[in-house]
Amino acid sequence: MLKTLRHYLERHGFYVSARLADRLGMRAKTVRLSFIYVTFATLGVGFAVYLVLAFWMKMKDLIFTKRSSVFDL
Repeated sequence: MLKTLRHYLERHGFYVSARLADRLGMRAKTVRLSFIYVTFATLGVGFAVYLVLAFWMKMKDLIFTKRSSVFDL
């Protein structure tokens, strides 16, 4: 079952990159490699943005603490 699923995905997945390569006038191998590189690049960028936002939120919480109101006393 796993082998047939792999065969199906390889056949149809590579067909997409082959059609795109034909339309762009490139080799299919180059298109596949560019998809792999873009995937790794965006994954790394997304993780870095996540870490920066987490740090920023932590710093905001440390600087701007919620002060109790006079009326809560």
